[in-house]
Amino acid sequence: MTVHHRRRRRLASLATFATAGLAVQTVVAVTGAPAQAAPAEDCAAAYPVAELADGDAVSGLTVTRGTEPTGFTGEILGVLEDGIAPDVDMVMAELDMPEFQRTGGIWQGMSGSPVYAEDGRLIGAVAYGLSFGPSPVAGITPFEDMDDYLAAGAPPTRIALTGADARTVAREADIAPSEASRGFSQLPIPLGVSGVSARRLAQVKADGPTSLARNTVVAGKASAAAADADTIVAGGNVAGSAAYGDISFSGVGTATSVCDGRVVGFGHPLAFLGTTTLGLHPADTLYVQPESVGAPFKVANVAPPVGTVTDDRTTGITGTFGAAPEGARVASTVEYAGRSRTGDTEVFASQFLPDVAIYQVLANQDRVVDGPSNGSELMTWTITGSDDGEPFSLSSTDRWSGQDLAFITAFTLAEVVSRVTRIDGVTVDSVTTEANVDDNPERHTLAGVQQLRNGRWVTVTAKAPAQGTAGESMRLRALLAGSAGSKVLPLSPITLPRNAPRRLRLVAQGGDAGFGFVRGSTVDRLRTALASQLRHDQVRVQVGTPDKVQVDRFGGDGGFFSGGRDRRRPSFVRTRTSEPQAVVVKGLRSLRVDVRR
Repeated sequence: MTVHHRRRRRLASLATFATAGLAVQTVVAVTGAPAQAAPAEDCAAAYPVAELADGDAVSGLTVTRGTEPTGFTGEILGVLEDGIAPDVDMVMAELDMPEFQRTGGIWQGMSGSPVYAEDGRLIGAVAYGLSFGPSPVAGITPFEDMDDYLAAGAPPTRIALTGADARTVAREADIAPSEASRGFSQLPIPLGVSGVSARRLAQVKADGPTSLARNTVVAGKASAAAADADTIVAGGNVAGSAAYGDISFSGVGTATSVCDGRVVGFGHPLAFLGTTTLGLHPADTLYVQPESVGAPFKVANVAPPVGTVTDDRTTGITGTFGAAPEGARVASTVEYAGRSRTGDTEVFASQFLPDVAIYQVLANQDRVVDGPSNGSELMTWTITGSDDGEPFSLSSTDRWSGQDLAFITAFTLAEVVSRVTRIDGVTVDSVTTEANVDDNPERHTLAGVQQLRNGRWVTVTAKAPAQGTAGESMRLRALLAGSAGSKVLPLSPITLPRNAPRRLRLVAQGGDAGFGFVRGSTVDRLRTALASQLRHDQVRVQVGTPDKVQVDRFGGDGGFFSGGRDRRRPSFVRTRTSEPQAVVVKGLRSLRVDVRR
């Protein structure tokens, strides 16, 4: 195989970027181990890719269990010019170590493992594996590029092999040339999510808001007292987290080099966030899980942060030892049957606020209720932060009823948090929820609407529409029935305009009759939308022209008014909303109002 020789940039300093995780499906767990001082430094010098030759012997370091790196050997197969990005080559090498007898080759979580030349200089980091499955052949990100700011965009997810390259790899990996031609892949990097069950994770992936991360795997919690900052060394474990606490989003890989209080690793992005503030963590490897179809993966515990990941770039992540980043607080308090718990998570990357919000509600409610939450729930949530430097607060209280209350309440919250985080100039400081859950499944149903006429309450129907007089008031009330019993809800009078059209629409709706999303592109618009939103335990009655009255078209008993409004008359709507009830109210009535003049 021909090795491409080309002038390369020499390493100026080891100050900037790299990431962890060989396209990892690394499974992580979160622990409470105390943070320690910065580890020993290696300050490795870069070996220029242009000086590599086919057959050069290499050695490297990685962790197969615990925190101590163990060695591997190998040889250079060749170089794919611009294989990772413009001016960033991929070095191909066949590696060998005893663990490969069990795993079949390199594994997810080995990303960042340093590979050295015979003279001790650092060639680069293991970061890519063959697309077809387990193999000892690795794609290496050059270390001389791992401290460069690259503006070329994200690296490709697949790097094809052709001609002599494919034949050489096929021979060394003992696979068919057709399999080798599929090339190298940087697999999606799943984030280990601790604090939630596999069932909840699958549910959110399948049915949750589309804005949430889908490349997630379940992570448990276990002790990792041996994993502290001193264990983040070349070839040792390193992790980056978007959130840490009750719910943690972490990806585990390998550190490539440590110098001047900084660490680089992974050899490819964690989430390709560019300049960022993620948690920097030590980790303790439990074992490497073989995989017959895809690449094997590392199972590890993640300890508390010992610094900040400042860069998530094409060639890896870079972190600084010391203070952990400041994050937004996501907290959930749940009360049920005399039990209460508050869970907290600190979110370092705002992109993951919706994810943590939904998982925090799910995990805490599942823990407190400890079974299906199929009854009623009153939830209040509050989002605080700043909008172009000015403090703001958004709040909402609502009552829910039905099955799996944790999911339906968390879904709505995550949608609003997602909208808030996408507003330019907004920084979120906290997302807090307070929920009171009970086993009462009772509901009210909107049974009808009555109008006061000549001192007598008359039921309004499709055949017997309401009657009004332009410029005068109408007196209406709602009738409730259902498992929660019967009830009459009085409403304030509705005064019609003097120039009202001769036919209007009357819509009465229980808040549980349909589902509406809160929309708004600014904080003020979101606040207005929240203030006007109908709670599930309220009844709203509207009288007005068809273009102004809001109708839930997924419920009701028919009788929708379909005529267009009289364009000679102004459009309008008059709305009356009841006080919140002790249970939710479902049901919809769409009726007609005949207006006299």
